[in-house]
Amino acid sequence: MSNYIMDLRKYVGHKPLIMEGASVIVENAEGKILLQQRADNHCWGYPGGALELGETLENAARRELAEETGLIAEELELFGVFSGEEFHHIYPNQDEVYIVDVVYLCKSYSGKLRAQEDEVERLGFFSADKLPESISPPVRPVIEEWLTRKGL
Repeated sequence: MSNYIMDLRKYVGHKPLIMEGASVIVENAEGKILLQQRADNHCWGYPGGALELGETLENAARRELAEETGLIAEELELFGVFSGEEFHHIYPNQDEVYIVDVVYLCKSYSGKLRAQEDEVERLGFFSADKLPESISPPVRPVIEEWLTRKGL
């Protein structure tokens, strides 16, 4: 979790916050999507995280991708901006958020795949017809949109 959000939590506790985030859907050459199993809720999702003060959304997306997966985005394409009731989430530690997620699509990347030790349990590329069942709740609507755009 970002330092900015952790600092705010010192004042507001678990009360709801609007959390602006940047995320990346990575697709490999076979059209498979990169997902990570989160350490906090053990569900699967794409790399991403909260925006830091003064940071651009694109830089946040690149930073989160590199931190969580070891991959460097060579190109990012805006996939969409997602918000609303579907993105209300309560984390296992009881922190409550309404997420505004700016999601990028990345098909061109470099680096060696490695999971960030404290946040990611596993990483893997999945085909659209073999996605894990336990998708993290605030990620599910975006994955459904990704499937729709792929015609599935």
